[in-house]
Amino acid sequence: MVELKTDTSIDAMYEAGQVVGRALTAVRQAADVGMSLLELDVIAHDVLRAAGATSPFLGYRPSFAPTPFPAVICASVNDAIVHGIPGGYRLRDGDLVSVDCGAELDGWVGDSAISFVVGEPRPADLRLIEAAERALAAGIEAAVVGNRIGDIAHAVGSVCRAGGYGIPDGFGGHGIGRRMHEDPSVPNEGRPGRGLPLRHGMVLAIEPMLVGGGTDGFHAAPDGWTLRTDDGSRAAHAEHTVAITESGPRILTARQDTRTS
Repeated sequence: MVELKTDTSIDAMYEAGQVVGRALTAVRQAADVGMSLLELDVIAHDVLRAAGATSPFLGYRPSFAPTPFPAVICASVNDAIVHGIPGGYRLRDGDLVSVDCGAELDGWVGDSAISFVVGEPRPADLRLIEAAERALAAGIEAAVVGNRIGDIAHAVGSVCRAGGYGIPDGFGGHGIGRRMHEDPSVPNEGRPGRGLPLRHGMVLAIEPMLVGGGTDGFHAAPDGWTLRTDDGSRAAHAEHTVAITESGPRILTARQDTRTS
Protein backbone atom coordinates (compact mmCIF):
# COMPACT_ATOMS: atom_id res chain seq x y z
CA MET A 1 0.00 0.00 0.00
CA VAL A 2 1.36 3.42 -0.98
CA GLU A 3 1.12 6.11 1.70
CA LEU A 4 0.70 9.66 0.43
CA LYS A 5 2.54 12.17 2.60
CA THR A 6 1.16 15.54 3.60
CA ASP A 7 3.12 18.68 2.79
CA THR A 8 4.02 18.93 6.49
CA SER A 9 5.34 15.36 6.43
CA ILE A 10 7.39 16.11 3.32
CA ASP A 11 8.92 19.09 5.11
CA ALA A 12 9.86 16.76 7.99
CA MET A 13 11.38 14.28 5.54
CA TYR A 14 13.40 17.14 4.08
CA GLU A 15 14.97 17.69 7.50
CA ALA A 16 15.94 14.00 7.68
CA GLY A 17 17.24 14.21 4.12
CA GLN A 18 19.46 17.15 4.97
CA VAL A 19 21.13 15.08 7.69
CA VAL A 20 21.84 12.40 5.09
CA GLY A 21 23.24 15.03 2.74
CA ARG A 22 25.57 16.36 5.42
CA ALA A 23 26.75 12.85 6.30
CA LEU A 24 27.54 12.00 2.67
CA THR A 25 29.32 15.32 2.18
CA ALA A 26 31.44 14.71 5.28
CA VAL A 27 32.33 11.21 4.10
CA ARG A 28 33.20 12.42 0.61
CA GLN A 29 35.39 15.22 1.89
CA ALA A 30 37.24 12.91 4.29
CA ALA A 31 37.75 9.97 1.94
CA ASP A 32 41.37 9.62 0.89
CA VAL A 33 43.97 7.01 0.11
CA GLY A 34 44.82 5.05 3.25
CA MET A 35 41.57 5.72 5.10
CA SER A 36 39.57 2.67 6.14
CA LEU A 37 35.91 2.18 5.31
CA LEU A 38 35.21 1.79 9.01
CA GLU A 39 36.66 5.27 9.61
CA LEU A 40 34.24 6.65 7.01
CA ASP A 41 31.39 4.96 8.84
CA VAL A 42 32.42 6.65 12.10
CA ILE A 43 32.38 10.04 10.34
CA ALA A 44 28.84 9.48 9.07
CA HIS A 45 27.72 8.20 12.47
CA ASP A 46 29.07 11.35 14.13
CA VAL A 47 27.04 13.55 11.76
CA LEU A 48 23.85 11.62 12.50
CA ARG A 49 24.46 11.72 16.23
CA ALA A 50 25.13 15.47 16.21
CA ALA A 51 21.80 16.05 14.45
CA GLY A 52 19.87 13.88 16.91
CA ALA A 53 19.20 11.34 14.16
CA THR A 54 19.50 7.58 14.15
CA SER A 55 20.43 5.17 11.36
CA PRO A 56 17.82 3.01 9.60
CA PHE A 57 20.73 0.93 8.28
CA LEU A 58 22.26 -0.04 11.62
CA GLY A 59 20.72 -3.31 12.78
CA TYR A 60 18.54 -3.63 9.67
CA ARG A 61 17.95 -7.26 8.69
CA PRO A 62 15.82 -8.07 5.64
CA SER A 63 14.85 -11.64 4.86
CA PHE A 64 17.91 -12.34 2.68
CA ALA A 65 20.47 -11.18 5.24
CA PRO A 66 22.29 -13.70 7.46
CA THR A 67 23.02 -11.01 10.07
CA PRO A 68 21.81 -7.50 10.96
CA PHE A 69 23.67 -4.77 9.09
CA PRO A 70 26.48 -3.53 11.39
CA ALA A 71 27.02 0.05 10.18
CA VAL A 72 25.35 3.36 9.30
CA ILE A 73 26.66 3.46 5.73
CA CYS A 74 27.00 0.93 2.95
CA ALA A 75 30.48 1.31 1.46
CA SER A 76 30.93 -0.56 -1.83
CA VAL A 77 34.31 -0.51 -3.55
CA ASN A 78 35.14 -1.20 -7.22
CA ASP A 79 33.23 -4.36 -8.28
CA ALA A 80 30.85 -4.10 -5.29
CA ILE A 81 27.52 -2.72 -6.50
CA VAL A 82 25.67 -2.07 -3.24
CA HIS A 83 25.37 -3.14 0.43
CA GLY A 84 29.11 -3.25 1.12
CA ILE A 85 29.90 -3.56 4.84
CA PRO A 86 32.45 -0.99 6.10
CA GLY A 87 35.45 -2.75 7.60
CA GLY A 88 39.19 -2.52 7.81
CA TYR A 89 39.81 -2.21 4.05
CA ARG A 90 41.94 0.89 3.41
CA LEU A 91 41.25 2.90 0.30
CA ARG A 92 43.78 2.67 -2.52
CA ASP A 93 44.66 5.07 -5.28
CA GLY A 94 42.02 4.86 -8.00
CA ASP A 95 39.34 3.04 -5.97
CA LEU A 96 35.76 3.68 -7.06
CA VAL A 97 33.66 4.02 -3.92
CA SER A 98 29.86 4.05 -3.60
CA VAL A 99 28.47 5.20 -0.26
CA ASP A 100 24.80 4.82 0.70
CA CYS A 101 23.49 6.46 3.86
CA GLY A 102 20.18 6.89 5.64
CA ALA A 103 18.94 8.93 8.59
CA GLU A 104 15.83 8.79 10.72
CA LEU A 105 14.82 12.06 12.36
CA ASP A 106 11.59 12.66 14.28
CA GLY A 107 10.15 9.46 12.83
CA TRP A 108 10.91 10.21 9.18
CA VAL A 109 13.61 8.68 6.97
CA GLY A 110 15.92 10.00 4.25
CA ASP A 111 18.10 7.84 1.98
CA SER A 112 20.77 8.84 -0.55
CA ALA A 113 23.92 7.53 -2.24
CA ILE A 114 26.96 8.88 -4.07
CA SER A 115 29.87 7.40 -6.00
CA PHE A 116 33.35 8.89 -6.32
CA VAL A 117 36.97 8.00 -7.00
CA VAL A 118 39.77 8.27 -4.44
CA GLY A 119 43.11 9.43 -5.81
CA GLU A 120 43.84 9.33 -9.56
CA PRO A 121 40.67 8.29 -11.43
CA ARG A 122 40.36 6.09 -14.46
CA PRO A 123 38.51 7.91 -17.26
CA ALA A 124 36.14 4.94 -17.59
CA ASP A 125 35.21 5.25 -13.91
CA LEU A 126 34.44 8.94 -14.27
CA ARG A 127 32.20 8.17 -17.25
CA LEU A 128 30.44 5.47 -15.25
CA ILE A 129 29.80 7.78 -12.30
CA GLU A 130 28.63 10.56 -14.60
CA ALA A 131 26.20 8.15 -16.28
CA ALA A 132 24.81 7.12 -12.89
CA GLU A 133 24.24 10.77 -12.01
CA ARG A 134 22.60 11.46 -15.37
CA ALA A 135 20.37 8.42 -14.95
CA LEU A 136 19.33 9.70 -11.52
CA ALA A 137 18.62 13.16 -12.93
CA ALA A 138 16.53 11.62 -15.73
CA GLY A 139 14.55 9.57 -13.22
CA ILE A 140 13.90 12.62 -11.08
CA GLU A 141 12.80 14.64 -14.10
CA ALA A 142 10.23 11.94 -14.88
CA ALA A 143 8.90 11.93 -11.29
CA VAL A 144 5.97 14.25 -11.94
CA VAL A 145 2.26 14.08 -11.25
CA GLY A 146 0.51 12.37 -14.17
CA ASN A 147 3.43 10.12 -15.08
CA ARG A 148 3.76 6.52 -13.93
CA ILE A 149 6.41 4.42 -12.22
CA GLY A 150 7.31 3.00 -15.62
CA ASP A 151 8.23 6.49 -16.84
CA ILE A 152 10.83 6.80 -14.08
CA ALA A 153 12.12 3.29 -14.78
CA HIS A 154 12.32 3.97 -18.51
CA ALA A 155 14.16 7.26 -18.00
CA VAL A 156 16.76 5.66 -15.74
CA GLY A 157 17.20 2.57 -17.89
CA SER A 158 17.52 4.50 -21.13
CA VAL A 159 20.52 6.44 -19.84
CA CYS A 160 22.14 3.26 -18.51
CA ARG A 161 21.68 1.24 -21.69
CA ALA A 162 22.69 4.13 -23.97
CA GLY A 163 26.07 4.13 -22.22
CA GLY A 164 26.47 0.38 -22.65
CA TYR A 165 26.13 -0.29 -18.93
CA GLY A 166 24.51 -3.21 -17.16
CA ILE A 167 21.60 -2.95 -14.73
CA PRO A 168 21.37 -5.48 -11.86
CA ASP A 169 18.03 -7.19 -12.25
CA GLY A 170 15.62 -6.94 -9.35
CA PHE A 171 17.35 -4.04 -7.59
CA GLY A 172 16.17 -0.46 -7.75
CA GLY A 173 14.41 2.26 -5.83
CA HIS A 174 11.50 2.21 -3.41
CA GLY A 175 8.96 4.20 -1.53
CA ILE A 176 10.15 5.77 1.70
CA GLY A 177 8.64 7.56 4.68
CA ARG A 178 8.21 6.32 8.23
CA ARG A 179 10.20 3.26 7.13
CA MET A 180 13.21 3.05 4.84
CA HIS A 181 11.53 0.64 2.43
CA GLU A 182 7.90 1.20 1.58
CA ASP A 183 5.71 0.61 -1.47
CA PRO A 184 6.05 1.06 -4.38
CA SER A 185 9.07 -0.58 -5.97
CA VAL A 186 10.86 1.70 -8.46
CA PRO A 187 12.72 -0.42 -11.05
CA ASN A 188 15.75 0.89 -12.92
CA GLU A 189 14.37 -0.30 -16.25
CA GLY A 190 10.84 -0.44 -17.59
CA ARG A 191 8.26 0.62 -20.14
CA PRO A 192 6.92 4.18 -20.20
CA GLY A 193 3.25 4.68 -19.42
CA ARG A 194 3.08 1.54 -17.31
CA GLY A 195 2.74 0.96 -13.59
CA LEU A 196 1.36 2.97 -10.71
CA PRO A 197 0.30 6.57 -11.45
CA LEU A 198 2.41 9.20 -9.70
CA ARG A 199 0.47 11.43 -7.30
CA HIS A 200 1.17 14.44 -5.13
CA GLY A 201 2.50 13.21 -1.80
CA MET A 202 4.33 10.13 -3.04
CA VAL A 203 7.94 10.02 -1.83
CA LEU A 204 10.41 7.77 -3.64
CA ALA A 205 14.04 6.81 -3.33
CA ILE A 206 15.26 6.73 -6.93
CA GLU A 207 18.59 4.89 -7.21
CA PRO A 208 20.30 3.84 -10.44
CA MET A 209 22.93 1.10 -10.12
CA LEU A 210 25.21 0.72 -13.13
CA VAL A 211 27.62 -2.09 -14.01
CA GLY A 212 30.57 -0.86 -16.05
CA GLY A 213 31.13 -4.08 -17.99
CA GLY A 214 27.68 -4.02 -19.55
CA THR A 215 26.45 -7.30 -18.08
CA ASP A 216 23.51 -7.52 -15.68
CA GLY A 217 24.84 -10.44 -13.65
CA PHE A 218 25.78 -10.15 -9.99
CA HIS A 219 26.30 -12.40 -7.00
CA ALA A 220 26.31 -12.13 -3.23
CA ALA A 221 29.66 -12.03 -1.47
CA PRO A 222 30.36 -14.45 1.41
CA ASP A 223 29.26 -11.81 3.94
CA GLY A 224 25.70 -12.27 2.66
CA TRP A 225 25.23 -8.53 2.12
CA THR A 226 27.61 -7.20 -0.54
CA LEU A 227 26.52 -7.63 -4.17
CA ARG A 228 29.38 -7.92 -6.67
CA THR A 229 29.45 -7.83 -10.46
CA ASP A 230 29.79 -11.25 -12.10
CA ASP A 231 32.36 -10.02 -14.61
CA GLY A 232 34.51 -8.17 -12.07
CA SER A 233 33.83 -4.80 -13.66
CA ARG A 234 33.27 -1.71 -11.58
CA ALA A 235 29.90 -0.37 -10.51
CA ALA A 236 28.40 2.99 -9.55
CA HIS A 237 25.36 3.92 -7.47
CA ALA A 238 23.51 7.23 -7.18
CA GLU A 239 20.37 7.97 -5.16
CA HIS A 240 18.11 10.74 -3.90
CA THR A 241 14.91 10.78 -1.88
CA VAL A 242 12.38 12.68 -3.99
CA ALA A 243 8.88 13.96 -3.20
CA ILE A 244 6.37 14.16 -6.03
CA THR A 245 4.43 17.42 -5.80
CA GLU A 246 2.07 19.43 -7.95
CA SER A 247 4.89 21.92 -8.52
CA GLY A 248 7.36 19.25 -9.63
CA PRO A 249 9.83 16.83 -8.03
CA ARG A 250 11.39 18.00 -4.77
CA ILE A 251 14.78 16.52 -3.88
CA LEU A 252 14.80 15.98 -0.12
CA THR A 253 18.44 14.80 0.15
CA ALA A 254 20.13 17.60 -1.82
CA ARG A 255 23.66 18.28 -0.56
CA GLN A 256 26.47 20.77 -0.90
CA ASP A 257 29.78 19.13 -1.73
CA THR A 258 32.80 21.28 -2.41
CA ARG A 259 34.96 18.35 -3.53
CA THR A 260 34.51 16.67 -6.91
CA SER A 261 35.67 13.31 -8.24
